[in-house]
Amino acid sequence: MIVRDRGDSWQVVLQTDHADLSAAFARAWADRDARHDSLVLATERHDDGWAVWEQAPLVEPETGRPLNFLDVGVPAHLTFYRACIFVPFVASAAATGILASYVFNPQFGSANEVLRLVGLPPQLFLEDPKQVLVVICVIALWGQVGFTAVIYLAALQDIPKDLIEAATVDGADPFQVFRHVTLPELRPVTVFTAVWQTITALQLFDLVYTTTRGGPLNASQTIVYYVYELAFQTQRYGYGSAVAYALFALTMVLTVAMIIYSRRAKVEAF
Repeated sequence: MIVRDRGDSWQVVLQTDHADLSAAFARAWADRDARHDSLVLATERHDDGWAVWEQAPLVEPETGRPLNFLDVGVPAHLTFYRACIFVPFVASAAATGILASYVFNPQFGSANEVLRLVGLPPQLFLEDPKQVLVVICVIALWGQVGFTAVIYLAALQDIPKDLIEAATVDGADPFQVFRHVTLPELRPVTVFTAVWQTITALQLFDLVYTTTRGGPLNASQTIVYYVYELAFQTQRYGYGSAVAYALFALTMVLTVAMIIYSRRAKVEAF
C-alpha cells in the first residue's frame, strides 16, 4: 500500500494479485468515508491489479471549515441530551441541595404542585422522617448519574465490534449478545463505579447540610455529618476523630475487598 499526501487531498494505492479484491478495497473505503460526508474525488481500478482511491479532507460544504471527527455523525439533539445528563454532576452539591430544598418544600415546592395536578395528596418530603432519606437518595442520584453515564458510554464505545458481529453471526439474539458479550465487557467499569459510588455515599455531607441538617429527628444524619456535629457543634474532638478514623477504615476495607474480588474474577478494574 502507498499513501500519497497531495496537500489538499490524499491518495491510497493498493496492489494485489487479484484485481477484484483491489476494487472491493477501494469501494469499501469509499463507502465508509461517504457515510462521514467526505468527498470522493476518484476511484479507479487498473487491469494490472492496482487500485487507486483519492479523497479530499473532511470539510463543511458551506464554510469550507474542516470538520472535527467528534462532530461527525453526532446529532445535535444527542449532544444536548448528553449535556443535560452531565450538567448536574458538574454543579456543586451545595447548589443542588439549595435547589432541592425549594423543589421539595411542602408549602410551595414544585414537586407538590405536580402531585396536585395528577390528583395525588401533597407530601412532606424533607420534613417527613420516613421520606427524607428517599428524597436525599433521589437528589444524590440525580447529581451522580452524569458521571456514571459518561463512564458507561465510554466503555460501551470501547467494546470491540468484532465480538458483537461474531455473536450475531453465531445466531445470538440481542438479549443474548447483551448478556454474554456486553455485560462481561462492562465488568471492569461496573466494579470501578461500584467502589466510587460507595465511597461517595459514605462521604455524603454537603447535600445533607444544605437541605435537612440531619433532621428531622436525625433521620437523615450521615456518618460525615455525625462527625461534623461531634467535632464542631459539641466540641467532642476526640470522639469525632475516632468516628472519622472508623469511617476511613470502613472505606479502606470495602475498597480492598472490591479490588481482591476483581482480581480473583480476572476483572481489570484497577
